[in-house]
Amino acid sequence: MSLMSVFDISGSAMSAQTVRLNTTASNMANANSAAASPDQVYRSRQPIFATIQAEMLNSNNADAFNFDGGDGVGRGVQILGIVESDAPFQQRYEPEHPMADQEGYVYYPNVNIVEEMTNMISSSRSFQMNVDVMNAARTMMQRVMSLGQ
Repeated sequence: MSLMSVFDISGSAMSAQTVRLNTTASNMANANSAAASPDQVYRSRQPIFATIQAEMLNSNNADAFNFDGGDGVGRGVQILGIVESDAPFQQRYEPEHPMADQEGYVYYPNVNIVEEMTNMISSSRSFQMNVDVMNAARTMMQRVMSLGQ
């Protein structure tokens, strides 16, 4: 693996965590939104990630730091899509609510605030770890370049 590919890997992971953080924020923003029917209720969304294999990245990064042994390990993260949760939504009997249906029920999203807070903390920490990896790789490259002086 090339030392330069560390930036590709960390960059793709940072992009993935940004999408995860945005979907978490959307879920939390809609956690208490009411709907008049089950068809209109907001459903929790989660991104689906997959590993990018080496042949999908830029293979022109041949440089002095190329240690690629053809090990077949992942070379980054890709976002396959964002899926809606199949968890049941909340149905509450609130006949005085303006959005209540004919039977007096109001429908609320299937968003679990505790799970969303956990996702937010996890994604922000993962993002920060990738920033630290990029900074460490930059420092290593600077030190290697200073060896020739």
